[in-house]
Amino acid sequence: MTVQEAYAYAPVVVGAGLVLIGLWALWWVIRYIRADEMLRASIRQAVRVRRSWKRLAPMIKLAAVDKTPTTMAVLANPEGKPIKPRVVIPALKVTPDRFGVVALANCVPGVGLEEFQKAAPYLADAWRCARVSVQPDKPGLFVIRGVRLDPLTLKTTHTPTGRVPAKPATWNLGQDEYAQPVSANLAEVPGVTVAGLPGYGKTSLINRLICDWGPSPAIQFVGFDGKVSAASEGDYAHLSQRMFDFAGDDLEDANRLLNRLVELLRDRTSAVLSLLGSPNMWHVGPSEKWPLVVVIIDEAHTYFRDHKGSDPRTKKLAALAADNARLVEALVKKGRSVGFLTILATQKATGDAIPTFIRDVCPVGLSFAQKTAEAAVAALGEDIRNWEDASPVNLQDPSYVGVASMNNQFGPGFLRVRTPFVAGEHAARIASATAHLTRDPADLLARLRASAPVPLTKKEDDGLPEAA
Repeated sequence: MTVQEAYAYAPVVVGAGLVLIGLWALWWVIRYIRADEMLRASIRQAVRVRRSWKRLAPMIKLAAVDKTPTTMAVLANPEGKPIKPRVVIPALKVTPDRFGVVALANCVPGVGLEEFQKAAPYLADAWRCARVSVQPDKPGLFVIRGVRLDPLTLKTTHTPTGRVPAKPATWNLGQDEYAQPVSANLAEVPGVTVAGLPGYGKTSLINRLICDWGPSPAIQFVGFDGKVSAASEGDYAHLSQRMFDFAGDDLEDANRLLNRLVELLRDRTSAVLSLLGSPNMWHVGPSEKWPLVVVIIDEAHTYFRDHKGSDPRTKKLAALAADNARLVEALVKKGRSVGFLTILATQKATGDAIPTFIRDVCPVGLSFAQKTAEAAVAALGEDIRNWEDASPVNLQDPSYVGVASMNNQFGPGFLRVRTPFVAGEHAARIASATAHLTRDPADLLARLRASAPVPLTKKEDDGLPEAA
């Protein structure tokens, strides 16, 4: 192709380029118009972040100076004049969402994860964000999350889908302070403690668990509620039909049910190897015939309180409370491998509410608002003193109703999580739709034993007659 022919095609190429630019601009305009007010603000913020990045990065020491001239710089400098050092700035790819921006950045020599994390407060100021976090993504890449608004103060709701959960024993909790989803993996977890002041979200949190897990026939629930007398009362009235048994505030009735659960624990322990082929149920996973038994004990202090007095009635209550603690200890310490998960909820998780020999072996802990540092330590452990920003003592403001602090399962420190509200009508709908899945695990175990093949003895296996 001659130069003249190439010039002849130039208007076509330029026109095609202009059309592509126009289509790209039209796509952005349509996206902006269709976005809600929060997303529009984030789109504008993303534009500012991209436009200012090359100027901002060197100012906050997120750029490197390359003193070695490139080949092109040498070829373009035939006179041998000194070549100015080159400033290398990390590339930044910015995406807006409703809460702010998510940026993907690469490292350059001398500017890595530590430098980005140190610069996070300066990025927050420059990007007009409430907070900015920097986390590693792939080798050499970082995810920078900036939020304009505090997601913890924005109330959220959850509508259960009624579908079987994709992953067994995954508890979807809500979103963290960067509006990222938070979940807890409760596989092989023996116990969970949930603490917090009344009315701050404990029951709604547990309601969501039952609603999300209820559609699975591989999970069965049993409930204890220390503030009511019958299953038809209180916060779990609409969910009780998805529970194979229930006990209220009567210590004798609760003791009966706990004894039955411990008996099931012993029966499962004696049968797990022969029926599942493994001493640990989690090696094969929960199933309809061998379901995960979720024991929910709300207002746990009701069942463990140390009753003082010398009259016969008080002595009997004290004996029942002590026995309840012993039985729950057995469920927590021995139930993990055979498919028991115990969730204990109380207002203040001190030793008189949940005995320490139970509380301290529950690896997952959550706490809504607390009034004192001592209550926060009781709920989350001594390490919470080193993470003052995450302390539940800071969650007493009414805007933080539904926000909990929890120990981070996948790293050091603690997370703050906005848990959504689950309306009673949704919980009732799910419970009604899944009531037919409710089974007594003891009956299922008996049927499984009856249908299991009788193991061969060694002589039967060898085909040899037994000796007289």
